[in-house]
Amino acid sequence: MRRRIDEREANALSVRVELQADFFAGVWAHHAQRMKNILEPGDIESALRAASAIGDDRLQKKNQGYVVPDSFTHGTSAQRVRWFRRGFETGDVEQGDTFNAPAALIPALPGWLDE
Repeated sequence: MRRRIDEREANALSVRVELQADFFAGVWAHHAQRMKNILEPGDIESALRAASAIGDDRLQKKNQGYVVPDSFTHGTSAQRVRWFRRGFETGDVEQGDTFNAPAALIPALPGWLDE
């Protein structure tokens, strides 16, 4: 699919893939805790801080002083936190289809950083 679309669209697709992974990480944590009680106090907060720290917006701002939303490949800090949290809180894989999520949750057009 990436070969049939331009770079901006390919980046938007990559964002959806990465946010899907964040969601699945949250679902895993939900079930790991429920079934095995393996999470320690602070684990989820640490995961949310990590998700926030590695958003494209934060990394670009830190590294180059400005953000270029069309070049994002992982999503904003807020999006990464939102999708991990959604997975953790619901534990339901049916609640996290980032490929069919409305543009308000994962915009793919110019200006989508302003959500």
